[in-house]
Amino acid sequence: MVVDTLAQRAEIDAVVEGRTLVDVLNDNATSHGDKAAIHWQEREVWKSLNWREYRQVTEEAAAGFASLGVGRGDFIAIMAGNRPEHVLADMGAVHAGSAGVTFYSTLAQNQIEYIAKHCQAKVAVLEDLGFMKRWEAVKSQLPDLRYVVLLEGAENYDTTDWVLSWDDLLARGRAALAVDSELVNRTAAAVEPSDLATLIYTSGTTGIPKGVAITHRNVLWTVECVKRAIEIRPNPRLVSYLPLAHIAERLSTHYNGMYRAGEVYYCPALDQVLDYVTKARPTLFVAVPRVWEKFHARLMSRFEGEGERRRKLILAAIANGEKLVRIEQGGGTPDLMTKLKHRLFDRLIFTKVRHGLGLDQVEVAITAAAPINPGLITFFRAVGIPLHELYGMSESTGPATTNKPGDDKIGSVGKQLPGVEIALAEDGEILIRGGVVTAGYYKMPVETAETFDKDGWLHSGDLGKWDEQRFLHIVGRKKEIIINAAGKNIAPAKLETAMKNHPLVSQACMIGDGRQYLTMLVALDAEVAPEWAAKHHLPHSDLVSFSQLPEVRAEIQRALDSANESVSRAEQVKKFHIVSEEWTPDSGEITPSLKLKRRVVVEKYAREIESMYA
Repeated sequence: MVVDTLAQRAEIDAVVEGRTLVDVLNDNATSHGDKAAIHWQEREVWKSLNWREYRQVTEEAAAGFASLGVGRGDFIAIMAGNRPEHVLADMGAVHAGSAGVTFYSTLAQNQIEYIAKHCQAKVAVLEDLGFMKRWEAVKSQLPDLRYVVLLEGAENYDTTDWVLSWDDLLARGRAALAVDSELVNRTAAAVEPSDLATLIYTSGTTGIPKGVAITHRNVLWTVECVKRAIEIRPNPRLVSYLPLAHIAERLSTHYNGMYRAGEVYYCPALDQVLDYVTKARPTLFVAVPRVWEKFHARLMSRFEGEGERRRKLILAAIANGEKLVRIEQGGGTPDLMTKLKHRLFDRLIFTKVRHGLGLDQVEVAITAAAPINPGLITFFRAVGIPLHELYGMSESTGPATTNKPGDDKIGSVGKQLPGVEIALAEDGEILIRGGVVTAGYYKMPVETAETFDKDGWLHSGDLGKWDEQRFLHIVGRKKEIIINAAGKNIAPAKLETAMKNHPLVSQACMIGDGRQYLTMLVALDAEVAPEWAAKHHLPHSDLVSFSQLPEVRAEIQRALDSANESVSRAEQVKKFHIVSEEWTPDSGEITPSLKLKRRVVVEKYAREIESMYA
């Protein structure tokens, strides 16, 4: 079927013409005023706001910001976890004519200083005293920063005139509205579709962070085209738990949740996500591959703990389900016995599996932000969770292509979203054009010109290829291509992703530029390691000693041997080294969105790398 992309684009243009996030919130408050908008926990008690209350608090926050001198074109820094005040501050900023800029909670003082100075933030909304300590250390270097709003701990600054509590901010807003009831109506009415809705600062896998300038039009255009691509029932339930500084979370729950008048459950920490998912029972769930890997590891550990007979039955059910998925992916029709067995297994086993994960009501599940092992998608499809891979980047307001129910191929990132053009340059670089493409990088004209060309194409930096059915496959990052001593170009992503499918492996980094053969650094999963050790009757006192056990090395060797079978001989890794530390955003080897910082890893482990080539 030939898709008329330009006609789709014109339809989306017409739907979002002249509209902003202000209009979306007003529509929800008017049409769905009594419907729950957001949920959160306070001291184990669930609380919520409906859409009418959401708008009211947003307007109070906007008036409060205005009383602090925030106006059109300004920025408000937000450094907080996934909690209601975070998004209310963000929308308050929008209604004041400004924009919120979320800071990753793991940023060091110098990074906070750079970003806050770059966007000239006038107010910072901070979660607690821990964050405040970092901001206080650099405040003297931030001449534009006038006030800090502390969500927790403001009472420690009761004699400091530039620190307020959240309640103080809202009280100031109510007082301002009592004097001028039209204050927020005026500032919000002045917001234009071309105004910035937010800046998303890239998480810094290479170079300095760049502020991706995302307009209201970008946001509404993107959520509208996603709505057309991924059809689910109205008013979805969503769980927000990834950093809101990342476009995947901001788009999927904050903006998409608002656009579809959904209910968002705010989870304050990644390690609590399973608890929140089982409470929320989301109908749409978005996760990065590492979360799906964790879910898979938890399930397999649970299955291993079953009695022998029950465990064999579960593994047989999974094998039958994966067989069914592979047949359907190949375009075939499963035989009657395979289908009947799958229905029986689904009733006896998989319904309980989905319920235990809290995904028994999910209509579409998405994996995004990094490559995922296709075997994981096959596994989750086999147990009845409709997992689909999506591709995009901050510069495309998130998604640009997606697989979807009825039109997908496991191992690909799908086809372009409605109204979005995808092309491949001569060297295979993926080019993107359409309303999802952002306005460039804030105050960085040179970098903008390098990435966004005069014809409207976004140069992604990713290498791709088409298959015969026009599904897009990601080869790797242009800047991460390894050129070995023989001059062969090797994309590390496929083998690294295959390695991470093993529950013990948290991260993997391939090495080989200019070398005779490829090697790999492997970081273990500190959470899985104790369970794995107990299961295999091995000691585990700490990750350092555990990583040095010969049994652990043998297990990683087996995982590498299996992964090597998925690539050509020239792409196979010959040696590996298990690092003794866990890689986290705090330790610097990965970004807050769990992407590998390859340059940091190579520099940090230079001695270990050289030992593999000695």
